[in-house]
Amino acid sequence: MPKVLRIINRFNLGGPTYNVAYLTRYLAPEFETLLIGGTKDESEASSDYIVKKLGTDPVIIPSMKRSINPINDFVAYRELKKIIKDFKPDIVHTHAAKAGTLGRLAAFSCNVPVVVHTFHGHVFHSYFGAFRTSVFKVIERQLAKHTTAIIAISDKQKDELANLHKIAPAEKIKVIQLGFDLDRFRENIEQKRASFRKQYNVDDDEIVIGIIGRLVPVKNHALFLQAIRYVLNNTAKKVRAFIIGDGEQKSAIIEQAKIFKLDYIEGSQSSDKAALTFTSWILDVDWALAGLDILCLTSFNEGTPVSLIEAQAAGKPIVSTNVGGIENVVLEGQTALLAEADNSEKYSEQLLKLVENDDLRQQFSLKGWSFVKEKFHYTRLISEMQALYHTLLH
Repeated sequence: MPKVLRIINRFNLGGPTYNVAYLTRYLAPEFETLLIGGTKDESEASSDYIVKKLGTDPVIIPSMKRSINPINDFVAYRELKKIIKDFKPDIVHTHAAKAGTLGRLAAFSCNVPVVVHTFHGHVFHSYFGAFRTSVFKVIERQLAKHTTAIIAISDKQKDELANLHKIAPAEKIKVIQLGFDLDRFRENIEQKRASFRKQYNVDDDEIVIGIIGRLVPVKNHALFLQAIRYVLNNTAKKVRAFIIGDGEQKSAIIEQAKIFKLDYIEGSQSSDKAALTFTSWILDVDWALAGLDILCLTSFNEGTPVSLIEAQAAGKPIVSTNVGGIENVVLEGQTALLAEADNSEKYSEQLLKLVENDDLRQQFSLKGWSFVKEKFHYTRLISEMQALYHTLLH
């Protein structure tokens, strides 16, 4: 049986963790997989419960962290080489930037027959300045030359990697979209909705707008706040906004809310009412989505945002910036309204349009599940990855 060493940056909430969890669990028994991960930042919610729930106990390398640190990175590199020599994998498959660099270098050094890397997003814009970005591009191009195959998670991402950033030739890049177990978003919807809205004191006639994810600069929560303020100033409907998540930008986002004169509350449960509620992380995202009426995404850059896939599975209409692979994740005008990241006026108008139009929200809701139920199911992910592995091994 072929052996796969799967390496991920860290186990924080997001698409990459689900991706490695399903691949590790469901490629067996055809492939034997050892899953390796680094350590998450303190500001991030842990997602190790996802892999453990599927019966996988990953190996954690404490020195492999999100930030760049030459000493820690070298220690992690040596540890990866040791694991490779002991495990003797036929395939090393890395996921995301840090794991992709250290893991591939270790695999090259140990002459692993097949080396695969998945870009779950990329850091080539909206993360760093021009000089650091150019350095990262040079590094990725060099790594790509020696990588057997590169996986993009959307057609748009493949086009950016091959043609815009010129990381690798198009023929080396394969598109395999993420896969998830989406059935839980269709179960007990009314009970979950009633529970969520009771916990946060939401009336039946209030429209709840939410945004889910890390509170970090690239997620551009300022645009969300601008749009909420615009909606509140231009509708007679009762509207509440929820920021679900946590991170390094929370204090800055609260300050922005004050500037926009948005009253807010914090906490996992409250009898108070406010225009804006900060809930911190909610692990049962199916419960949270059931309670919402509209989901927003305001990022400057995205790969394949899990929150949008899950929202459509839960039958929630979407307003999103049109960045990264989002146009491959939603159906514009059918499950989502889109706007450019630098066009706050259009974004706000799109959100107001959904708030004002009950029939449009219902139409988007009905279309979402039929769109994602097969396109983003984990069984499709497993079959496509199996086929790629066998092709590369032979």
